[in-house]
Amino acid sequence: MRILVGILSAVFFLVVVAAGGVVFAIHHYSQGLPEYAQLADYQPPTVTRVHAGDGRLLAEFATERRVFIPIEAMPKRVIRGFISAEDQNFYSHRGVDFGAILRAIVTNVENVASGRRMIGASGITQQVAKNFLLTNEVSFERKIKEAILAFRMEQAFTKDRILELYLNEIFLGNRSYGVAAAALNYFNKPLDELTIAEAAYLAALPKAPNNYHPVRQHDAAVARRNWVIGRMQEDGAITAEEAAQAKAEPLEVRRRDETEYVIADYFAEEVRRQLLARFGEQQLYEGGYSVRTTVDPQLQDIATRSLRDGLVAYDRRHGWRGPVGKLESFQNWAKQLAEMPMPAGGEIWQMAAVLEVEAGEAQIGLADGGRGRIPLSELKWARRWVEGERMGPEVKQAGDVLAQGEVILVEPVAKDAKGKDLPAGTYGLRQIPAVQGGLVAMDPHTGRVLAMSGGFSSRISVFNRATQALRQPGSSFKPFVYMAALDNGFTPSSLVMDAPFAIQPGPGQALWRPQNYSEDFLGPTTLRVGMEKSRNVMTVRLANSVGMDRVADYAERFGVVDKLPPVLSMSLGAGETTVLKMTTAYSMIVNGGKKVIPAFIDRIQDHTGKVVFKHDMRPCPNCGGIQWSPDLAVPDVPDARESVIDPRTAYQMVSILEGVVQRGTARMVASVGKPLAGKTGTTNDALDAWFVGFSPDLAVGLYIGFDQPRSLGAKETGGSVSAPVFKDFMADALKDEPATPFRMPPGIRLVRVDAATGQLAEPGQRNAIWEAFKPGTEPRPGDYIVLDGSEIASGSGPGGGAFLPPGSVPPPGRSQGQEQAPASTGTGGLY
Repeated sequence: MRILVGILSAVFFLVVVAAGGVVFAIHHYSQGLPEYAQLADYQPPTVTRVHAGDGRLLAEFATERRVFIPIEAMPKRVIRGFISAEDQNFYSHRGVDFGAILRAIVTNVENVASGRRMIGASGITQQVAKNFLLTNEVSFERKIKEAILAFRMEQAFTKDRILELYLNEIFLGNRSYGVAAAALNYFNKPLDELTIAEAAYLAALPKAPNNYHPVRQHDAAVARRNWVIGRMQEDGAITAEEAAQAKAEPLEVRRRDETEYVIADYFAEEVRRQLLARFGEQQLYEGGYSVRTTVDPQLQDIATRSLRDGLVAYDRRHGWRGPVGKLESFQNWAKQLAEMPMPAGGEIWQMAAVLEVEAGEAQIGLADGGRGRIPLSELKWARRWVEGERMGPEVKQAGDVLAQGEVILVEPVAKDAKGKDLPAGTYGLRQIPAVQGGLVAMDPHTGRVLAMSGGFSSRISVFNRATQALRQPGSSFKPFVYMAALDNGFTPSSLVMDAPFAIQPGPGQALWRPQNYSEDFLGPTTLRVGMEKSRNVMTVRLANSVGMDRVADYAERFGVVDKLPPVLSMSLGAGETTVLKMTTAYSMIVNGGKKVIPAFIDRIQDHTGKVVFKHDMRPCPNCGGIQWSPDLAVPDVPDARESVIDPRTAYQMVSILEGVVQRGTARMVASVGKPLAGKTGTTNDALDAWFVGFSPDLAVGLYIGFDQPRSLGAKETGGSVSAPVFKDFMADALKDEPATPFRMPPGIRLVRVDAATGQLAEPGQRNAIWEAFKPGTEPRPGDYIVLDGSEIASGSGPGGGAFLPPGSVPPPGRSQGQEQAPASTGTGGLY
């Protein structure tokens, strides 16, 4: 009895000591533990996904590529796969599975004896505690803290909440955080489309993703996957037949389909900048926003191709600058070529080595070991570049351009310049343009930017020339001068003197004498013809007559500039602006004078699906909760856009700009065969070439110029450099669209007039056009032009050189400082 009492006392003492030890350990290791209650509202960092207008993916911004999926939306087979693989008793234990720990201890004793790696026994709750609140340190102290936190979490949260945190947080390799991202990155599928075998493979990854890589460690990956399938069968999650079928399924990784992506690097970067400004860096990269942008993938492809083709076309007119590299020797030339880095901007082509040069062609080798030829016809453009604007001699043989061992850029070609078929293996010589540019396409009614290209390639520079480059618009600014005149007493048929003009800019400064590009003068000329032929002197006289303060007001009203200095040179486009601002301003012309704000984003939703931003803020109280049907009438949503100009004035300018395409400096654009309008622009010394124009429902603006401004060359203007890009873009963009005429607002009278003089047209007159007038301003029979010789001589006639039909009230002008100036060479300003 004494022995029994002694044993029981000893046991009791040991239990008390052990209990005290456990209490002390819990108290000791609980000190400084993280506050687990923070997980109640925890949302793991998730990827912000940016979508194109058609829903396809445009870009992703994230520190960890994770797509958060609520536990209610996760397929059961995925959940059962992870539970079977990681914690079979997850729904029955209280945070720590002591049975699993004992089994792990026994197994690890055997593993130590045999030299194998020890295994862990952390359940799902313990892994959540470690991943969220602790470090990856391997120690007994961390395991104790992990167990304490697991017990506390089980008391505070539901099992489903803990499992939701685990499945969305865990790293599964291949840049995948969480099961949803892993399903996309490994199998290009959403979770609900995964097979049992695919779900089992994902469940096999948490312990060591790199050890079960589907390609590098294929056999180990299949074995681990099949083990998970067996565990799922043991747990009753799947049947034996399903398990057998899943084990027989091959393990194949599928790349995410490239057709799901829209390539628009400059557009995506602009959206990123706007999101960063709106939400800050942390929310951008961790907030899990879903962003629907305005970009139209089809128009974006056309914009990218059209601008690139235009830059290449200009560059080819200015000769060959030489190869991109040279082989060290011809030994292992294919390997040398494959190891050479592709120059930025050349990624759309291929690199090739010149192997042999003959008179009529050059033999080339490609990085994959293949061979091809460049015929002489594809080398004719590549005349050597000489200093200044001079080109080298005509190319008569391939050796005039290429030499053995040179590394060049090439592109397969199937037809020659005359449309004749070329043999397989024929390539054309290519060159990365030195010139750059920017293009914007916009819905003129809403301001939604449908396409944008900020340069030849974002790999050359992420600087967006469509939104960030401040350039002088040249003559593409003239419509704002003319609209100020049309609102202040002038009509499209009003005559303005196109004759020498000079003005004193200020004390001690030389007289400023603007010149026309053609270096001639037309005399009294209608506003329409002045715009169509882009007459500089007329524009300056007109701005002087109306007053530069009014012109500045119109420029600021249309958003071309924030503040325009009221000096006459600004009337010729000397102020700096961007392609985006100019395209937006032209949109307000064609939409009837309604203010629009350029938009790249239609809607932003947070990770719960709540809309936190939308571009269209028009009120529509009756739009919600409606089941759509084909017979349902479209809701009447009020147009709350601000009017920036009289819609009649806007239409008069649309009509005049349409004349620029039909008869003026942009006649080549008329070949598109659809109603189009626009204006060329070329800055002084041809530093930039512009074209901004529109159809009734699409506005497009672009410029081409060097990043470090220098002349584009003699006779390189907006009409020769940028108008062809606009034409190519519109030809593709509108090829399946009907020929919609420009919309005419109420209050416009169309009168047949002589296109040259603005006088009423005679019956049957061949050069007559329909001109748009506001009621009461149209010409009348017997109207004539007042041409006072003294006024012509002094340049100070009514309205500062503007000549109007009798009865018209000349607009207020400022004629001080004008004098007759002889014609001089050069442009003398922007044109």
